[in-house]
Amino acid sequence: MEPEWRRLNLLNWEERTALHLGPRGYDLAPHRAGRGRLDPIAAAVLGDPAGLRVAHVQCHIGDDSVAIAQAGAAEVLGVDFSPAALEGARALAAECGAPCRFALADAQAIPEALPEEAGRFDLAFASWGTITWLPDLHAWARGLAHLLRPGGALAFADCHPVAEVFDGWEAGRPGWGFPYFARQPIPFEDAVDYAAGEPIANGATIIHLHPLGDILGALAGAGFRLDRLEEHDRLPWPLWPGLVKAEGPYWTWPDRPWLPLSLSLRATRC
Repeated sequence: MEPEWRRLNLLNWEERTALHLGPRGYDLAPHRAGRGRLDPIAAAVLGDPAGLRVAHVQCHIGDDSVAIAQAGAAEVLGVDFSPAALEGARALAAECGAPCRFALADAQAIPEALPEEAGRFDLAFASWGTITWLPDLHAWARGLAHLLRPGGALAFADCHPVAEVFDGWEAGRPGWGFPYFARQPIPFEDAVDYAAGEPIANGATIIHLHPLGDILGALAGAGFRLDRLEEHDRLPWPLWPGLVKAEGPYWTWPDRPWLPLSLSLRATRC
């Protein structure tokens, strides 16, 4: 039987896909003009992909996959668990003439789903809203290692787990919501899509807060060596309603950087 967390989350992302491909969703005009770009934090941790084979895990509609291909990657494989998202990703890549291909796989079951892709890639990439949907980081890390050749690198950027302990906004400050060390599924309801601003019927999801030590421990357990870890005071979406717009695509704290909002890291598969 399909786990409840996966069933709910898949319904949620299948519904979001149409919104993100629609007129009020993601801005895909640069991609269609051949100029797709990652946001600066993700671009910095990715580095120059020119000539590399890149696996983009939890790729959603493939906008970043296309941007990486347009930056000169020799090959891009996008992986996601949503059939609707992959259908949109294939259509976007074809429209843009980008050398991408896409495969259906749960990010926690990549070795079983994609045995033929073992050790084929120079770089694995995952960013923004990825591991919060997954209960098992060790399986996630093993999947990334499966895709990479020895000496290949992981580039990762996501919400900082410290920022995820809050829930809502009270008296000008974020309110406590989720225990940092609980390590348990968290039911979460999001009635409006974060990109399109439109209501969604399948707003019930199950998320997971992974402490920083658990993220690094999972990568170490899968044979990764940490090369670089940075913490940032901004995110490319308004995680909480009290965040304010910063320069570029980012949102930040309203007065000063009280706590980190995101992190980025690079690690090498040994």
